Amino acid sequence: MQNTAISREAAPPSVSQNGSARNIISYTALSFVVYLAIGLPLAILPEYVHLRMGYHASLAGAVISIQYIATFLSRPWAGRISDHKGAKVSVLWGMAACTASGILLFAAAALHRNPAWLSLTILIASRLVLGVGESLGSTGATLWGISSAGPEHTAKVISYNGVSTYGALALGAPLGVVMETHWGLTSVALLTIIVCAASYAWAAMKLPVPITPGEHLPFRSVLGRVMPHGTGLALGGVGYSALATFVTLFYASRRWDGAALCLTAFGFAFIATRLVFIRTIGTFGGFAVTKVCLLVESIGVLVLWLSISPWMALGGAALAGAGYSLVFPALGVEAVERVPIENRGTALSVYTVFADVSFFMVGPIAGAIIGAFGYRSVFLFALICVIGALGIAFVLAGKKAHTLVVHDRSQPRDAERCTS
Repeated sequence: MQNTAISREAAPPSVSQNGSARNIISYTALSFVVYLAIGLPLAILPEYVHLRMGYHASLAGAVISIQYIATFLSRPWAGRISDHKGAKVSVLWGMAACTASGILLFAAAALHRNPAWLSLTILIASRLVLGVGESLGSTGATLWGISSAGPEHTAKVISYNGVSTYGALALGAPLGVVMETHWGLTSVALLTIIVCAASYAWAAMKLPVPITPGEHLPFRSVLGRVMPHGTGLALGGVGYSALATFVTLFYASRRWDGAALCLTAFGFAFIATRLVFIRTIGTFGGFAVTKVCLLVESIGVLVLWLSISPWMALGGAALAGAGYSLVFPALGVEAVERVPIENRGTALSVYTVFADVSFFMVGPIAGAIIGAFGYRSVFLFALICVIGALGIAFVLAGKKAHTLVVHDRSQPRDAERCTS
């Protein structure tokens, strides 16, 4: 019985487990394509809907937000698809959805004023399909990379995937603006169709990894196991969300220039830290890295709160970026270890939902705080949240250590029973 239980927890042999950077990038590149499709229209659609189509600014904002609602609602389903049908199937469906989103975007641009309501309806459909494509494509690509590289490289895959995500958004947004300015929205739609369709064909040629056999836990059970780690992730992400959403207004309230440089400093420190220190998760453990990172992030947010010059704020943003960089993969490693390997696609999707929740909830909550106490107060709010995440990391680490001690103490007794 004991051998059977152990064999169910072990990963089945894959086609070729390879933890090299080149192999991992071949999978995270698929996430890059998904987020490039997201980034391309990101900066142009609000202006397009409001100024070109003549709709209210609130509706223009809703066109952007509705994609994230679709992503949020479809993430658990995407995890189930990855676990039951395989990561490759999830990626193929995701790429097909992103391609379909590009086709709908092309149709919306072509029907710009004939009539306008039809163009807006198709545009909203494009955003909804893109949201589902994000869930399927990013979840499948990450799980595919983990399955191919081996579970011991989970942190490395998640980190490379994050670099692909932020890199694609950083490239896609300005590229979309340039293309729309020179050749119109249809050019953005065509590039989305070409890149996503080509990625579908490339993914179709890649070898799938075996679907892990075993009993799949109910979704509620997976949620319960991952929720504490996800809550820590959500609170830790408030620093980034507050900075990304309100730093421009914070700079303007102080009559400072260079808010964009503040975001650049955060992004550069984020990516550099991931690339340089990614091995620390495997060496010291997920919780140890999480605690150090959240401490550094809290110092960065504290500096932002206390900043009296744009250079001080710039330094705080860089510290916050370096600190937040490894929180997602470090806590993610601990989260997916809480479930059997055949449920890790669902666990990864559920865990990622908490990052989405962090970004969406900060806007209205922090906006209310700013309305009452001013722009500076948003960083005090973020500091309190990050410290809360640090407390959660200490509690989870303590529980894990206690569980390991109890397990080690019980092993000699089990051995005695076997010999008797």
